[in-house]
Amino acid sequence: MMMEFVRVDEAGDGVHVVRLDRPPVNALSNELLGELTAVLDGLRGDPAVKALVVWGGDSVFAAGADVEKFSPVNADTAREVAAAFRSAGDALAGFPRPTIAAMYGYAIGGGLEIALACDFRVAGDNCRMGFAEISLGIIPGGGGTQRAARLVGPARAKDLVFSGRYIRTPEAVEIGLVDRSSHPDETYASAVEWARSLASGAVVAMGHAKAAIDGGLGLPLAVGLDLEADCFAATFETDDAAHGIASFVEHGPGKATFEGS
Repeated sequence: MMMEFVRVDEAGDGVHVVRLDRPPVNALSNELLGELTAVLDGLRGDPAVKALVVWGGDSVFAAGADVEKFSPVNADTAREVAAAFRSAGDALAGFPRPTIAAMYGYAIGGGLEIALACDFRVAGDNCRMGFAEISLGIIPGGGGTQRAARLVGPARAKDLVFSGRYIRTPEAVEIGLVDRSSHPDETYASAVEWARSLASGAVVAMGHAKAAIDGGLGLPLAVGLDLEADCFAATFETDDAAHGIASFVEHGPGKATFEGS
């Protein structure tokens, strides 16, 4: 796929890197978001893809939506922007393999929303992140109010959204917005290493676990347990399950290797 603002690189061992590439700050235009959605849809069915790292380069993750595109200022424009973010965020959140955001520099507004759509976040310890939309008289429209509240709770999410303040990585880790911190020069390598460790496992089962965990949020417990049972049964139809169970019976736990099928 020929893209202008998004590119895909291979990091080895089944890890693929989705790079946001719209200098100077990776402003998230509808065009970039459309490309991101198309790239994720294209990778979704590729058996060679066992884990994804999303990053914006060694300068900035993404400094938010392209505010110059917020014109004319009306509800129709807002819905177009929100729809572009929704498509990209849903494609990322629903990707059936582990996903990790490697955050460097700034992850502001829409940039933070893209990171929140990943399963995990690694941030350089100098990274600054937050929701700046309130300073424009608007609110996050790319999933921020929903994903942040689910990660850090409603009160902390309201604090971030209402204040528009930027927080640094140590506070983000403390409240659960970011999972791991790193030296800035090691952020990308740290994310890739984590992705490789996941890619070596039963990634198809991880995808079903992801569907059960994410899909069960907000459901009544009984309905969530039904979803879990369906996902549990689906794993038994995979080659990895047949191999993993046979390996356990013959050799004991922790000896199986998986092909991701």
